[in-house]
Amino acid sequence: MEEQVIIKETKLYKFGEILVGLDSEDIEESLEVEIKRKFAEIVELTLTNYSTTNKSPIKSLLFDHAVGELVSAQMAIEKVITFKS
Repeated sequence: MEEQVIIKETKLYKFGEILVGLDSEDIEESLEVEIKRKFAEIVELTLTNYSTTNKSPIKSLLFDHAVGELVSAQMAIEKVITFKS
């Protein structure tokens, strides 16, 4: 008797995707999702640069602040797009 092997694939999300809320398989395409993808890319570029250079206390503070500002900007843009008057 043969055993059946079931393989379950799990996507590993990047830091930027998790940060902006793209950590779900069932997201339908929309303008909001496109904006989240763009911000996720920017966060990933920032993280890559931060990770590959010499770290210092000031660079760590600047990185944290930059990521916070990116999330804030992304949320503000989503608010503008979804605002109903």
